Amino acid sequence: MTPHDFRSLDLNLLRVFDEVMAERSLTRAADKLAITQPAVSNAMRRLRDAVGDELLVRHGHGVQPTARAQALWPVVRETLDKLSHSFAPQKFEPTTATNTLVLAMADATAATLIPQLVDILEQEAPSVVIRLVPLTTRDPRDLLDAETADMAVGYFPAVLADLTARAQSGAAVSHDNRRLYDTEYVAVMRKGHPLADMPLTLEHYCAARHLLVSFSGRAYGFIDEALAALGRTRYIAMTVNQYTTAARVVSQSDLITVLPRHFVPITGVAHGLQVQPLPLEMTAVHIDALWHKRGPQRAAYDWLLQTLGRAAVKAFTQTPI
Repeated sequence: MTPHDFRSLDLNLLRVFDEVMAERSLTRAADKLAITQPAVSNAMRRLRDAVGDELLVRHGHGVQPTARAQALWPVVRETLDKLSHSFAPQKFEPTTATNTLVLAMADATAATLIPQLVDILEQEAPSVVIRLVPLTTRDPRDLLDAETADMAVGYFPAVLADLTARAQSGAAVSHDNRRLYDTEYVAVMRKGHPLADMPLTLEHYCAARHLLVSFSGRAYGFIDEALAALGRTRYIAMTVNQYTTAARVVSQSDLITVLPRHFVPITGVAHGLQVQPLPLEMTAVHIDALWHKRGPQRAAYDWLLQTLGRAAVKAFTQTPI
C-alpha cells in the first residue's frame, strides 16, 4: 500500500477487519457491527484490494487470518482503542455519577469486598449502582465480551497466562487486568474432626473425604492438579458452587474443604471451623480484576478499580487473617 492508497483508505474498513479478526467469522462480526454479512464481505474485499493480500482464508465454518493479517491486527486494534478512548467521554465524577456497574465475582470475593465497597459508595458515590452477578467460570472473558458484566474479580491464572503469552507474541490483547489482593488456600474442617488436632499429613489428607467448591460442578480443581503432580489423588464426595455453602457443610460433617484463608473469619461459622495448612506446596492466590479494554463504561473503570483496591485494603485491615 502506497502513502496515496492509505490517504484514500476508508477507515471504517479497519473496524470491520478488527471485528472479523476477533470473531474469526464474517457472520458473527456482522452481528457485532449490526450490519449485514454481505456488507462485511464487501468491506473485506475492499481492504484486500488496498493491502494486496488475501487477509483471510476459509477455515471450517469460519475464517483463518493470513500472516499479513496477523501482523496488521495488533496495530489496527491498538489504533482503534486509542481513537475510541480519545473520543469517549473522559470525565467521571463519582459524586454526581449515576452509572450502573455490573461485577461478576464468587461469594467469597463478594463477602470480602462488597461491605467495604458499600461504605465507600455511600460517602463518595451515592448514586452509583453496583449489581453483582455470579462468577460461574474461571475464564470470564465471554461475559465481558458480551457486556454481561463490566468487570470480573477473581482468581484467573490461566486467563492471565494467556493474555501474557498473546502480548509477548505480538497478538492483539482485548482484555486488561489489575491485581487487587493476594491470599492463600487452607484446609478447613469442623472442630472435633478426627484430623483437627494433629498435623495434617499428605497421607491423611488424601485419605479424607473432600468437598470441592466448583463453579462448573466438575470434580477436579487446583488442588487436584497439584496432587497429580505428586502422583496422588483425593476422594471428592461432593461439589458445591459457593464457598459459603462449603463452610457450612464442613462445619456440620466430616468432610473437609479448601477455602481462601481470608474468607474463613467471615463465613459466619468460623467458631465451628478448624484451619490447617495444606500438606502440599501451593502458589499464592492472586485476586485480579479483569475487564474488556473496549468496555461500555471505560471512563468509570479507573475509578472502580481504585475503589475496589481501597475496599480490599479496608477489608484486610479490619479482618484478622
